Amino acid sequence: MRQFARITLPLAGLNFVNQASRTMIATLGPLLALEFALSASELGLLAAMFFAAYAAAQLPVGLAIDLWGARRVQAVLALVAATGFLLCALATGTFGLALGRVVTGFGISAGLIAMLKVNTQWYPRDRVAGMTGYGVLVGSFGSIAATVPVALLVPEIGWRGIFGLLTAMSVGVSLWIWISVPDRGPGAASPPKRRLGQEIGEFGRIFRHPAFLRFAPSVALLSALNFTYQGLWAGPWLRDVGQQAEAARALLLLCYAAGLMVGSAGTGQLASLLQRRGHHPMLVPWLAMGGIALVQVLLIAQPPRGMVALGLVWFAFALCGAAGPSGYAAIGQRFGAELAGRVATAINVTMLVLVFLLQNAIGWILDLWPTGADGGWNTAGYGWALAMTLALQAVAGWRMLRPE
Repeated sequence: MRQFARITLPLAGLNFVNQASRTMIATLGPLLALEFALSASELGLLAAMFFAAYAAAQLPVGLAIDLWGARRVQAVLALVAATGFLLCALATGTFGLALGRVVTGFGISAGLIAMLKVNTQWYPRDRVAGMTGYGVLVGSFGSIAATVPVALLVPEIGWRGIFGLLTAMSVGVSLWIWISVPDRGPGAASPPKRRLGQEIGEFGRIFRHPAFLRFAPSVALLSALNFTYQGLWAGPWLRDVGQQAEAARALLLLCYAAGLMVGSAGTGQLASLLQRRGHHPMLVPWLAMGGIALVQVLLIAQPPRGMVALGLVWFAFALCGAAGPSGYAAIGQRFGAELAGRVATAINVTMLVLVFLLQNAIGWILDLWPTGADGGWNTAGYGWALAMTLALQAVAGWRMLRPE
């Protein structure tokens, strides 16, 4: 655990900030929509711009981490994230808030990637998924902090104060990474001196690789579903379909975050255990994909009522969605350690493009029905949105399950 505390934990600290930033929009989304008079599609676009910037940074960031190491890249990016949070705190309109979200998206863009890279360098192959799961577990505490704690803090310091708090945390994490994380793994040689064009060209080999083409779409969609709802639409769904008040929504989003925590640690450790026993590295992600599909069927056919039922269903949704990083680790094993950063970012950019498209598409679907007197959206729209994502899962799953 000393190695984990020195190597993985500081990088997980930026994941904590990342998770808090994403989840608190689901908590604050209805409030921001009212304050800035945002429609569903405008709120979806505001949330999606964060993921668009996140996606745009992926390939350059993956290359930078492979060439210059996670320590240097992450320390700088944490300061970029701090700048984005500060812009949000000072925003006087939707443009300033959107700009801050874009800058923040760039700043937290390497959270999972840097951790996967370092874990690949420092741990045996069959422990990478498990140690990454622990790191994601630490990050998922940010999701917890962004639910009930944020709801309790907003009346005291306002949403601007929340962004100011995230600014200070990002600066602190940057310093922690710089001091604690080594530049390279034990015995690792410096990257070979090659032309930048050759290094960039490795992305083409990754995107054309049969294993990437087979598994990456399903793995990316699994994480994208999690981020799409955790990052925005779970909160409005709980208001409009679940018919829950603000305090109850915050508590249910806490249940969501708890599912993410349990899934982050549990699925990673289970994937490592099963792989050591000879099972396919993708077994746990396969099971999770089936589980999240069943949850969506339930949400379409018979949306639950009552706090306990709602908490259990969204806990299960998050638990299954948290298996995404174990899929990243499984795909990464098909490539060399020197490409770990680029393989992870290739999957991540696919996932984040999906998040951007899904968050916008759900907003467009909801806007097809008139809003209610309280500003909420029609429950039928949520059902059609879930049907859309379920159909996408079926297509990606069919491709994944075809024989090699």
